[in-house]
Amino acid sequence: MVRSVVSEKASVFALRIVRMYRYLTEKAPRREFVLSKQVLRSGTSVGANVEEALSGQSRADFASKMNISLKEACETRYWLKLLRDSDYIDADAARSMLEDCDELIKMLKSIVKTTNEKR
Repeated sequence: MVRSVVSEKASVFALRIVRMYRYLTEKAPRREFVLSKQVLRSGTSVGANVEEALSGQSRADFASKMNISLKEACETRYWLKLLRDSDYIDADAARSMLEDCDELIKMLKSIVKTTNEKR
């Protein structure tokens, strides 16, 4: 199966989110369970919705799933900033995660915009 660039990036991002969740809940000096669960849910949902979009039954279905993926990426950005600002993750780790998240958001915005223009 040929994977798209956005699908690959979302998958790599989801894996980073899973690893961060594991760290926050199992190894961090100050364990965190509520915010980390939220970022786990939204951060892994980005790629899941991209995969659903790629298997969409129509252009409208594709656009809808990509838009959901975009929303989940924006939500993930919010949780990452909150984890950073509450000192659960350090600034460098947050910066790296936020850069990846912002890259996904830019890609997804472009996909959604292009898809909607073609309708």
